[in-house]
Amino acid sequence: MAKGGKQHLKSALQSQQSRLKAKQKLSQAAQALQQKAKRNNSKGGAQQNVASRSGLPQVKGKGKEKATSTAQPSTAKSTVPFKPTDKILLVGEGNFSFARALVIDSPPEITHMPPGNITATTYDSEEDCYSKYTDAQEIVEGLRDKGVKVLFGVDGTRLDRAAGIKGKKFNRIVFNFPHAGKGISDQDRNILSNQMLILGFLSSASRFLVPGPIPVAFQSRKRKRSDDEEESGDNDGGSENEDAVDLSGSSSALSRGTVLITLRNVAPYTQWDVPRLAKNPPPPQTASAPRYSRYTLLRSFKFHRSLWRGYEHKMTKGERAHGTGKTGEGGEDRTWEFYLSDVNSDKR
Repeated sequence: MAKGGKQHLKSALQSQQSRLKAKQKLSQAAQALQQKAKRNNSKGGAQQNVASRSGLPQVKGKGKEKATSTAQPSTAKSTVPFKPTDKILLVGEGNFSFARALVIDSPPEITHMPPGNITATTYDSEEDCYSKYTDAQEIVEGLRDKGVKVLFGVDGTRLDRAAGIKGKKFNRIVFNFPHAGKGISDQDRNILSNQMLILGFLSSASRFLVPGPIPVAFQSRKRKRSDDEEESGDNDGGSENEDAVDLSGSSSALSRGTVLITLRNVAPYTQWDVPRLAKNPPPPQTASAPRYSRYTLLRSFKFHRSLWRGYEHKMTKGERAHGTGKTGEGGEDRTWEFYLSDVNSDKR
């Protein structure tokens, strides 16, 4: 991208950041008002308790009283967004432990997935990968023995340059915990850097998705969804397939491929604004440049690391950074799943 075009892109993303920050301030102000109202209600409840103990008459509110909840914590089934027939491309693997979790001791839903259906890639060279992650070589050897294709030196924003996947199409393209890894201390610049990474990845991935009918995620609004799942909606740029059925079996293989991005659902990652970035990317920065691919949010759901046995989220800088190479605690992990809004659109 030309220097001028890149600067225009940064300006567009910075404007988006400003709008998001303003929206978050309004949301925080609304939450503060709600908390204040709750505190006032609590005081009123305490006064009623005093009246009860003193024998004074109590004023009952209108409507039904809420019963004290005795429900047990939800044991809803975790979402497995893959099927045994899927062709899967993993982008930005660290020590390849997620690829291993797909193949070895995988969830029952994909136990019979052929290892040859999986292509696992990393940005690092093979030498750098083994230097960063001490267990990576053993994992890679095990994956290759099983028949998994493992590729090094693959840039997720330039997938067309990876000889090992040229001409191939995938049902699922997965980027778990993407991060530019540039070590930028300024938060706004850091957010911008990662937004550009996401934009580049989404446009690059669009060329490798299986074409087909629009995929659907849920049965109907009458079916009770698990706490893990959120149906797509306008706020997140999703479709309104409220009567859609959950495709399973051979027919689902005909649906349009999807991209899955997993991040911590807390700041600063929420400030990347991935759903809106996918739905409404910035316009082309030069007259000759094709527009960024547009996506629709199919669904989002909690990403349970415990579901993927042996999986470890490693930092981009590897174990050489701060000793362990693992991220800090806090917030939930969440996956957003997208499909191309227009499969006939120009690609970057």
